Amino acid sequence: MPLIELTTNVKFDSEEATKAFVREFSKFCATTIGKDEKVFNVNFLYNPYLAYGGTFDPALMLNVASLFNVNAENAVVWTKAFAEFFEEKLGVPSDREQLTFFDPGAEFVGFKGTTIAESLRAAT
Repeated sequence: MPLIELTTNVKFDSEEATKAFVREFSKFCATTIGKDEKVFNVNFLYNPYLAYGGTFDPALMLNVASLFNVNAENAVVWTKAFAEFFEEKLGVPSDREQLTFFDPGAEFVGFKGTTIAESLRAAT
């Protein structure tokens, strides 16, 4: 945890270029959100049919699920950082992005055959 899902209609030239972007994006997410990259799941989806405002100009959707650190202040900081990253790396302007940040609650995240909440209770 965190779980990151990025969907965009921006296509890379090759599989290697896509993988390189995902690796860089994963590191960027860890730095921006402030958690160890080892616990991140990053899912990158290319969707040529992603339309924003009725057009297929470059656009994206980002969903970030993270435990214990989603709040209004972080959402502002993260939104700015992600917008700058996406404009630089994908050429997607911030007015063609939708970003969501949410904390699903430790009771609702499964890991290692149980929930995070149960793992935390067992550790105390």
